[in-house]
Amino acid sequence: MSFTEQANKIFNQVIKDYHLTDNVDTPIHNPYDRESIEHNLYLKCWIDTVQWHYEDIIRDPHIDPVEALALKRRIDRSNQDRTDLVEEIDSYFRQYYSDVTPLPDARLNTESPAWAVDRLSILALKIYHMQEQVVRQDASAEHIAKCQAKLEVLLEQQKDLSLAIDQLLEDIKEGKKYMKVYRQMKMYNDPSTNPILYNNNKR
Repeated sequence: MSFTEQANKIFNQVIKDYHLTDNVDTPIHNPYDRESIEHNLYLKCWIDTVQWHYEDIIRDPHIDPVEALALKRRIDRSNQDRTDLVEEIDSYFRQYYSDVTPLPDARLNTESPAWAVDRLSILALKIYHMQEQVVRQDASAEHIAKCQAKLEVLLEQQKDLSLAIDQLLEDIKEGKKYMKVYRQMKMYNDPSTNPILYNNNKR
């Protein structure tokens, strides 16, 4: 089984597990060993799945403003957790391929493997929810046809992205490409770099 076959299988498992309750407050029950890459893939997609539903909820035009602000804070924390986990997955790849010596003409990829995996996780969510639209009983035939067309594109995109990730990992393994991990350094979450926060602390 290729890496992305394994990842997509885990992502589908996560989405199925979440929708047993379909509640953003449902505790996660990660079935994989904490030190394994499978554990982090499961956690990554769980974070993405919960955040997907946060984003649905906050777009309710009748949401209470106080609740909306609290939800926005949860989304911010979720985004930071997502970024931290992507970096952790990239650290796994760096360690996994640490014995590989890049070839003299090895090239650097435009994105790290884990950020591509991040897109693959979100694609699994798009496919699941687009499929929901395709089978809606209360939707028009036109709506279903449009969603079916979009679903076919998403499935093709998933196939292509999966292949590209597996090829990238193979190239890294063979020394044809090398990877670097750049920490995101998000300034708005840091009280020492966000002027709203550090100026507020002076008051």
